[in-house]
Amino acid sequence: MTQGASPKYPPRTGGRSQLTTVPKVRLYVEQPEEKQWFVHVGHVTERGRWRTEPHAHPEYGQVIFVRSGRGVMNLEGRNVPFEGPCALLLPTECVHGLNYEYDADRWVVTIEVSYLAQVNARLHEFIALWSTPRVISLVDSEEAGLDVHTLIRSLGQEVESDATGHVVGTEALLTMLLLKLVRETNFDETGGESGTRHDIRVVERFRKLIDEHFRENLPLQEYASRMAISLVQLRAACASASEQSPTKMIHARIITEAKRNLIFGDQSVEQIAFGLGFADAAYFTRFFRREVGQAPSQFRAAARQQQPQKKSSSR
Repeated sequence: MTQGASPKYPPRTGGRSQLTTVPKVRLYVEQPEEKQWFVHVGHVTERGRWRTEPHAHPEYGQVIFVRSGRGVMNLEGRNVPFEGPCALLLPTECVHGLNYEYDADRWVVTIEVSYLAQVNARLHEFIALWSTPRVISLVDSEEAGLDVHTLIRSLGQEVESDATGHVVGTEALLTMLLLKLVRETNFDETGGESGTRHDIRVVERFRKLIDEHFRENLPLQEYASRMAISLVQLRAACASASEQSPTKMIHARIITEAKRNLIFGDQSVEQIAFGLGFADAAYFTRFFRREVGQAPSQFRAAARQQQPQKKSSSR
């Protein structure tokens, strides 16, 4: 393992073109420019089959409550089936596509990213909840499904209300909704509570910096300096809250982006390597093989074989 933040490869000179392979979308909300909002609740009532192509929304987190019906979520290139009642939790930047079967009844809660960060800071289990996309099944608990449905409906009403204290009411209901999802996720059994609150916040700041700079091959000391902490403190926080070294976290972010480009884009392996900051495509291939167990071209071929064929969808 190197001391630098990302693999040792020579820096490239000159401008670096940004290669976009996954659509980055602003989510639809009613009157987005006329009314400032931080939470939006929508009830999707279209009947028929409904499909969205893989995309990401960097400015929002999203909870989709599927009250009834079923479908398949394309999650970072993997097909993940779901069946209502369940909650699909989609963090910011998560690449996902949704293929609902006929007449799925679903509610969509969209949360602006800076507001979501404020809410998450209230309980470290909230940060663990949003650390990865997930399907939270409520099939075995009719009461839990009813509770989530009631909370989301109440949240939607409060969001649209102009009554005194509606902002406080919105935050309270959103907090209750996330708390319900935390309890249904059973973090006690999965180890989601590891790490102190301080360590978790340090790691969240580190993840944000990684997202901004993972293509730049910054040394770990530079990350620590930008966070105004020592390298020892950074390593200790990552070990406590993420059970990964800082270097491993950066490598994982590079691999995530590489996989997205290989699955959803049409660039060559060399173009992908350059887009991720590698000057040497051969070194990128070795790095990818070491982390994933396959060469990039092998991974792309295998992943695309698993993708469903595109079909015209009817509503």
